[in-house]
Amino acid sequence: MRAEPLQIDDLLGDAYPDAHCELDYRTPLELLVATVLSAQCTDERVNLTTPAVFARYPDAAAYAGADRAELEALIRPTGFFRNKAAAIQGIGAALVAEHGGEVPGTLEELVALPGVGRKTANVVLGNAFDVPGITVDTHVGRLSRRLGWTTNTDAVKVERDLMELFPAERWVMLCHRLIFHGRRTCTSRKPACERCPLADLCPSYPTGEPPAPKKSRAKGRSRSTKQ
Repeated sequence: MRAEPLQIDDLLGDAYPDAHCELDYRTPLELLVATVLSAQCTDERVNLTTPAVFARYPDAAAYAGADRAELEALIRPTGFFRNKAAAIQGIGAALVAEHGGEVPGTLEELVALPGVGRKTANVVLGNAFDVPGITVDTHVGRLSRRLGWTTNTDAVKVERDLMELFPAERWVMLCHRLIFHGRRTCTSRKPACERCPLADLCPSYPTGEPPAPKKSRAKGRSRSTKQ
């Protein structure tokens, strides 16, 4: 393993000692629902929306039996509310039918749920169950390319590249730190390289532009909220 990625993670740890999941939740189910709602939506907006949702639907059975129009109205501020409502209601039904109403603690079981992809599954596993996983959101993907850890744009390939660079015990916090850094310093449109604690080690400094990434074949855009 190269020393540089670990050194960068250490510097990020110094810069963001309070890095954490910024979605508000108390239980694995609340985190799962919040993460589904976070697709193409900010965590801040999700956190403003979920208190009413969590109060109205305290368990998987409540989501499964929810009035669809009422659920859609509650989550409407997060966008794509019809797709998200269908996914959340489907998750509730699947949890009741297959898992005794409880959120499962394995990647395989989580990604089998409606609307749940590897990103969502890894968020739940890492934060609710302390199971190591790498969550490749837009920030993690962008920073990984800027730092020269990957040239891939496909999230699964980025996940695998990072798994090779870092030991499992670092995976969850690494992602939190990268997300904090991506939101506060290394932003998409105008990275603040002049005040970045990683500038001396970053191959993209001072322009913020990484080497041209490999292009993944796309089959066209969709509005799927599975992530």
